[in-house]
Amino acid sequence: MCGIAGIFSMNGTSVESSTLGRMIDVLGHRGPDDSGLFAQEGVGLAHTRLSIIDLSAGRQPMHNVARSSWIVFNGEIFNYVELAQDLAKRGHRFATKSDTEVILELYEEYGTDCVQRMNGQWAFALWDARRKRLFLSRDRLGVRPLFYTRVDQALVFASEIKGLLAHPATRSEIDREALRQIFTYWCTVSPKTAFKNIFEVPPGHSLIVEAGEMQVRRYWQLDYSQANQETASSAADEQRYADELGHLLLDATRIRLRADVPVGAYVSGGLDSSIVTALAKKHVGSSLSTFSVAFDDENLDESAFQDEVVRTLGTTHRTIRCINSDIADVFPDVIWHSEQPILRTAPAPMYMLSKLVRESGFKVVLTGEGSDEFHGGYDIYKEAKIRAFWAAQIDSKRRPLLLKKLYPYLPALQQQSPVYLRTFFQVQTGAAEDPFFSHRPRWQLAARTHQFFSADVRASFRLNTPDEDLEPLLPRAFANWDFFSRAQYLEGALLLPGYLLSSQGDRVAMAHSVEGRYPFLDHRVVEFSTKIPPRLKMKVLREKYLLKRSLGDLVPPAVRNRPKQPYRAPDATGLFDSVTGQARHPYIDEMFSTECVADNGIFDPSTVQNLVKKAKAGRTASFADNAALVGILSTHILIDQFVSKFKEKVRNGANRAGLASVRY
Repeated sequence: MCGIAGIFSMNGTSVESSTLGRMIDVLGHRGPDDSGLFAQEGVGLAHTRLSIIDLSAGRQPMHNVARSSWIVFNGEIFNYVELAQDLAKRGHRFATKSDTEVILELYEEYGTDCVQRMNGQWAFALWDARRKRLFLSRDRLGVRPLFYTRVDQALVFASEIKGLLAHPATRSEIDREALRQIFTYWCTVSPKTAFKNIFEVPPGHSLIVEAGEMQVRRYWQLDYSQANQETASSAADEQRYADELGHLLLDATRIRLRADVPVGAYVSGGLDSSIVTALAKKHVGSSLSTFSVAFDDENLDESAFQDEVVRTLGTTHRTIRCINSDIADVFPDVIWHSEQPILRTAPAPMYMLSKLVRESGFKVVLTGEGSDEFHGGYDIYKEAKIRAFWAAQIDSKRRPLLLKKLYPYLPALQQQSPVYLRTFFQVQTGAAEDPFFSHRPRWQLAARTHQFFSADVRASFRLNTPDEDLEPLLPRAFANWDFFSRAQYLEGALLLPGYLLSSQGDRVAMAHSVEGRYPFLDHRVVEFSTKIPPRLKMKVLREKYLLKRSLGDLVPPAVRNRPKQPYRAPDATGLFDSVTGQARHPYIDEMFSTECVADNGIFDPSTVQNLVKKAKAGRTASFADNAALVGILSTHILIDQFVSKFKEKVRNGANRAGLASVRY
């Protein structure tokens, strides 16, 4: 796992090595083991390396044998062994044992279609000197980040936005429309980012610059069309699906253990990470090291289930305990690495956990992300089924009770009448035909935070609806899928890459130079999951039915049979002590001060002060209040770090001591 940066001059102007150096310096946390530069013919590539495969010979930027193509690569190609064997039969020769060189040779054989044959998680930039072509690509699910912008007749790109902002000609300005999206969907809608004129290469896309033209091309997309046609009418059919899923996950885990350094695993106490750990243990045989985060708050803590998994599987285990004040302590660092406002503090404990992993001598961990999205694990899927069930008998007095039963951890919901629930959850005849039926209540709830924006900012918002915002994400057949498949698509194409794999995934892991690997996001597993009939994923309201049938016996019954518990962290209580009413860190008072709010001009000072008073009194129990509190704070921190002070920091504090100025 690494960091990459580069510049492609559209008019052939030479690229300054000093500029490349500044860009890659700020990405040093992504690769502390080595770094290098390449500049030629108006193209510059830079790389900072986290050595995991072929430790001695995998240095980048890397060239092919003919020195006609150069690459900088962030990620892993897990099937590189098989690809190298096939390419060798076709006459290709290799100077290293790295997956990076395999990409170069794969490109020589198949051109830009090479990504179709890769099983992995990647962001890379490849310069083809013969064709004068720059080829950027990002993996199918968006595990690894890749950003770009246009300045001074040049395309500038990097693994993180801070790499772009280190270029002297880039501007740092918050995009208000991006804020509207984040405070509605929890993330921006790709390719938009939190900054004006800075974009991401969307998941499953490549960016190609050739003959003076730049094109962003899709090469992969989730497709649930077959799931709506498949049937599984017998126990034998169910077993066939279960066997295939188990086989694919076992192999996905096997190839994700490929590394020349030790590989550990996260254990959350839930089904998904437990299955991944059990599968890894099958392959490793000897002791496997595992890592967990625990909470002092018993409503958030899952350590009893974590301990059960560790005892059953016999792993060597380490735990970090998160107390409320830890959230405030690390939150600015989380925003520095996330590079966007967030509405929950959940990334903070994950930041702490990756630090524990690194301090324990590990660079790689397996995790269970992706299972909930593609195998029916989220409450939002149950909620959609209940809403559709209720809508079929709109006057039922008993069906609304299912929604109360679904959310026992939301006490305010338990007191509401059926009339309120019907309005809040948008239950009405024919509603399930709405393409965004599953998510509209969630987005409507999050959008309550818009009341905290200043009048000027609210007036600047375009009156976009989800239909307009999300249309570029949607396949043509989307509206024809059942509501369960549409819900899964929205989770997998929007929230997964936009928040879970970024702010809560890659960004907080790579902050401590730790690479996360996700067997459930192997594209073979994902593509198979899109063909499974919805009723096998969630049988009535039993989540992950097929997954449990396939691999549930590998984990303790207490874990297999427990209800789904969403991962949460202290929000308001992590920022303010509700007993003393004091902020847990001085910067919090500064960021919420009337002066700071007014100067930034994003939020309304009086409305924010009322919210802060509620937080200090321990009265921010609602989702909207907590989301607004965290969102406002993270937005102000982002402005302070990236708008107010970033350029000065780069000019005055860039540390190039660790940069090996390798030029060819």
